[in-house]
Amino acid sequence: MTALRIGQGISIPETEIEISAIRAQGAGGQNVNKVASAVHLRFDIAKSSALPDRCKQRLLSRSDQRISADGVLVIKAQQYRSFERNKDAARARLRALIDSAMVEPKRRKPTKPSAGAVQRRLDRKSRRGALKRARGRIEE
Repeated sequence: MTALRIGQGISIPETEIEISAIRAQGAGGQNVNKVASAVHLRFDIAKSSALPDRCKQRLLSRSDQRISADGVLVIKAQQYRSFERNKDAARARLRALIDSAMVEPKRRKPTKPSAGAVQRRLDRKSRRGALKRARGRIEE
């Protein structure tokens, strides 16, 4: 594979993606104990030449535990028994993460409640307060 195609004309060269085989965790018997079929995918967001600056900023500003303080994204894939399928899964997760960062978030338009809504809220509050006052001790 020469490059990871993201969409919107962006493709990440294989030289920017580092993939290493590791042993998977958890149950699985001999296969887990002997075979390094899990994948660690490392992608340096800050040093990437393929991503636009705005996309990099959105990725780095996320509070994602997979992104280190140095700006390196680490994805661990160990769902499948074969190295190739885990590698494809890790690349798909990288593609999905970058795709989501490519979308420009919509600006929030500040709104105010209507005058009628404010009046209804105040009426409900005064009715509720009157009900609570009525529960008080009866004086003779």
